[in-house]
Amino acid sequence: MSFIDSIKERARKDKKTIVLPESMDPRVWEAAEKIIKEDIANLIILGTPDEVETYSRGIDRSKITIIDPHTSPVLPLYVSKLVELRKNKGMTPELAKQMMIEDYMYYACMMVKMGHADGVVSGACHSSANTLRPSLQILKTKPGVKLVSAFFLMIVPDCEYGLNGTFVFADCGIEQDPDAEKLAAIAISSADTFSLLTGEEPVVAMLSHSTKGSASHPKVDKVVAATRIAKHLRPDLNLDGELQADAAMVSSVAESKAPTSRVAGRANVLVFPDLDAGNIGYKLVQRLAKAEAYGPVTQGIARPVNDLSRGCCADDIVGVVAITVVQAQALEAEEKAAQQQNN
Repeated sequence: MSFIDSIKERARKDKKTIVLPESMDPRVWEAAEKIIKEDIANLIILGTPDEVETYSRGIDRSKITIIDPHTSPVLPLYVSKLVELRKNKGMTPELAKQMMIEDYMYYACMMVKMGHADGVVSGACHSSANTLRPSLQILKTKPGVKLVSAFFLMIVPDCEYGLNGTFVFADCGIEQDPDAEKLAAIAISSADTFSLLTGEEPVVAMLSHSTKGSASHPKVDKVVAATRIAKHLRPDLNLDGELQADAAMVSSVAESKAPTSRVAGRANVLVFPDLDAGNIGYKLVQRLAKAEAYGPVTQGIARPVNDLSRGCCADDIVGVVAITVVQAQALEAEEKAAQQQNN
């Protein structure tokens, strides 16, 4: 069983309801048909009758819940709640209604906020900003999390590195140029994400163009500082830096460049120093190594909301939906455990 198949299997065991707000993209409908056939999630797709008919031709929609935000009977309830949430930002009923019928992502996030769905996947035909802005305005960040970041789950075929070719790459989607504290937070979130998705120990490499002082530069200093902060905050993590990518993954290189590091040569979580490096890195691996790339998946939002690359295919959407279900399962388990502890 492939790694993504194992994620799908976990999703099937406790299906959650995921909203897809991009009814205007044929790839979404193709993915939806596969998701229903594979029994991965309960799906809600948002769109008008015209949008649905235009973009879903040939798709079996019988087991998909379709909601038109324009005519939804709960729209007034959502409008009232959005005004309450954003009243200090000047939100009015008229503006709230306009936002939800013109930008379905707002409606989707309200569904999750009100407990009518468990997660959202969007971004096939919208920018990351359009996906994340409503999420942060409505759902906010998860308690105890310093920032929202994004990762790609990378599955590289015939690869001896990482966890049999499986890696988490971060941040590849949100933080443009994180400072040392933010970079440390990204590393911690990414380690926890790797544990959740794989059930295995994360081995976290803080990447740089330098390995253990081989170069001197303020950008290297940032990674060194981030490594120190992350180790202080989470001494339980197997985390080290600064490391070049080859030293992080290849044991023979690690022996010469970082012989005392417990991470070097074993890393399965790669934390990039900035968004340029992360985005370039994942796209190179995806295209040149023919890797599966699922994401950018967010970490740190109070409820599961995940982005897609606009270059995604239907199978990418299926994989991200499966990951979103697993995230929702984990969140539900956390909340039940907290409730039992409080009782």
